Amino acid sequence: MAVESETERAPARITYLVKQVERGVRSVLDQTVRDFGLTTPQYAALSVLARRSGLSSAQLARRAFVTPQAMNQIVAQLEAAELITREPDPANWRILRASLTREGERRLAACEAEVDQIEGRMLNALDPEAVELLRGSLQACALALRGLAESVDPA
Repeated sequence: MAVESETERAPARITYLVKQVERGVRSVLDQTVRDFGLTTPQYAALSVLARRSGLSSAQLARRAFVTPQAMNQIVAQLEAAELITREPDPANWRILRASLTREGERRLAACEAEVDQIEGRMLNALDPEAVELLRGSLQACALALRGLAESVDPA
């Protein structure tokens, strides 16, 4: 029985490579943010709020890729740690709008410095044009999948 050479094998699936990168990033990110007293989902929530303050827990859950139930726990933990505050929405008092506290901003900035280094090491083998091509390609893929998901599950 003949053994396939490396050149005869099909190239790795893009979806498989994306998952490998995601798992690698998540593993390193888990270790890194733990040093700052955070979990990766908490870090993600703080990152989202730094870019868009005043989100509700439901909006934050969608942007941080967790369920609303999980985000409720994350928000409660962040609020207890005084990393975020929540204020009632003026138009609907049942909706609480979250924003970073000074301590939340400080903790996030410390994490971001470390995450920048992680991302830099990951992308070190690519030239700047390739990095921008990768960024644009991944954004296009994410957009295409968002449309696909909406057509499969319109809820």
